[in-house]
Amino acid sequence: MPVINFNHQDLCRLIGEEVPREVLDERIPMLGADMQDAAEGDEMSVEFFPSRPDLFSVEGVARALRAFLGLRPGISEYPVEESGLSMTVDPSVKDVRPEGVCAAVYDVSIDDAFIRSLMEVQEKLHITIGRKRAKVAIGVHDLDTVTPPFRYHAAVPEEVSFVPLGKTERWNMREILEHHEKGREYAHLMEGKERFPVISDSAGEVISFPPIINGVLTTVTEESRNLLVEMTGTDRKAVEGALNILVTALAERGGRIASVALEGEEHRVTPDLSPRRWALDVEECNSFLGTSLTADDAAQRLRMMGYDAVPADGRVEVMAPAYRLDLLHQVDLMEDVAVAHGYERFGSLLQTVQTFGSELPCTVAADGIRDVMTGLSYFEVTTLILSNPHDEFGRMGMDERRTVRVKNPINEEHSCMRANLIPSMMRVLRRNKHRDLPQRIFEVGDALHWTVTHRHVAALCVHSRASFTEMKSVAEALLREMGIEHELRPCGLEMYIPGRGASIIVDGEERGHFGELSPELISSYEIGYPITTLEYDLGPKLR
Repeated sequence: MPVINFNHQDLCRLIGEEVPREVLDERIPMLGADMQDAAEGDEMSVEFFPSRPDLFSVEGVARALRAFLGLRPGISEYPVEESGLSMTVDPSVKDVRPEGVCAAVYDVSIDDAFIRSLMEVQEKLHITIGRKRAKVAIGVHDLDTVTPPFRYHAAVPEEVSFVPLGKTERWNMREILEHHEKGREYAHLMEGKERFPVISDSAGEVISFPPIINGVLTTVTEESRNLLVEMTGTDRKAVEGALNILVTALAERGGRIASVALEGEEHRVTPDLSPRRWALDVEECNSFLGTSLTADDAAQRLRMMGYDAVPADGRVEVMAPAYRLDLLHQVDLMEDVAVAHGYERFGSLLQTVQTFGSELPCTVAADGIRDVMTGLSYFEVTTLILSNPHDEFGRMGMDERRTVRVKNPINEEHSCMRANLIPSMMRVLRRNKHRDLPQRIFEVGDALHWTVTHRHVAALCVHSRASFTEMKSVAEALLREMGIEHELRPCGLEMYIPGRGASIIVDGEERGHFGELSPELISSYEIGYPITTLEYDLGPKLR
């Protein structure tokens, strides 16, 4: 979980009132955090739940505490003035990095505390909401060094050059990926792209090469007074939410937020800080929490969590701030009611029924399989249950099963639930092809057959003499130890070399297969040695 570091005196300045350290040590954890050991003196370190990105800065913490401590309950309002600035979002970025938004923040006063907090909130947002810049990337620039209007477009990498942060010479975007430290770190985000995203001003000066690096031209210094904040990414809600969090944090430091008009295929103005309307059913909330709060009580507690809340006919009309990205359902409001009510006030009842816990049968069976495979000199791996149709079915030459698709996948690699374990494990081998051979790995994990979860066991072996006979002995040993009566029949799966694959038949039904993978399949994973595989379906994951 994200750890936020800040200074006690700086926090109190932002709160607007001196709050004793012991009070903060007691109350901050009640917001959903864990106090870490202080480094020294006034330094504080707090680990917040990842569901609250609005608390990933000292400014966000101060804002939340003002309401939570009753100093200024209710929603924090941030006026947004018109800047007259605009940025054109060119259609060329659609297939590269489609979302781009901007805001201006005027009259900032930059000191060490400001710089420290700005760097920290950028880092935390990049890691969490931004998925290490893949989903959201942030740029903060000295607005007075560039000439509006701005343009966000995709360009041929060899045709655009600028001086990146930390350097003194001009490089084109391809050279930045090859030679700059940040370029090498995030080059994978540009893989397979013929054009790269660029933000430039009306004079053609490059402001940013998102999500890689900013230009040195717009470096923020202690002399900077007016800032341009830009966000680019793949998800509009995440990009706009991160912009709201950052500009409101800058406003807590005394900055004035100003909007930027986005032109292109559609016209928009960002940031949009208008509150979001919600409604809380008080009776349902009481049933959920086990409380007996009135509508007035619930409204008062929601105001302690930074909302505007008005009781009305057994409900509470709620206005939620635009920087609260964690609100997905009415239950999230109920959780905030519980936080403000105080978990220590709920009390507890001793359990009057004596029960005995035990492991599920499928867990006992899985542990036994792990013992067997470990005894056969195989190392256990754990892979993601998310996969993609190309790896699951296309490469393997299998008929596509009715599998569960992800409606809005983060990327193409994770667009469906896996139906087999072998494709995920092949990716493990590809990433470890530089390791010494032989490599023998196995996994006991879940796979979805449409909407039914099955427990599978799979094994892969790669070395220069890997053969059908070797994997047959592994399959026979595993099935024997599991006490499964079976027979073997020729397997017609395209993934195996003809004549070197076998199906495992149990009670007349095919439950698994093993064999030598075809050279074409092995080459598609960039591996240069024979590979043998085994996969067996243990059946539906029953309790």
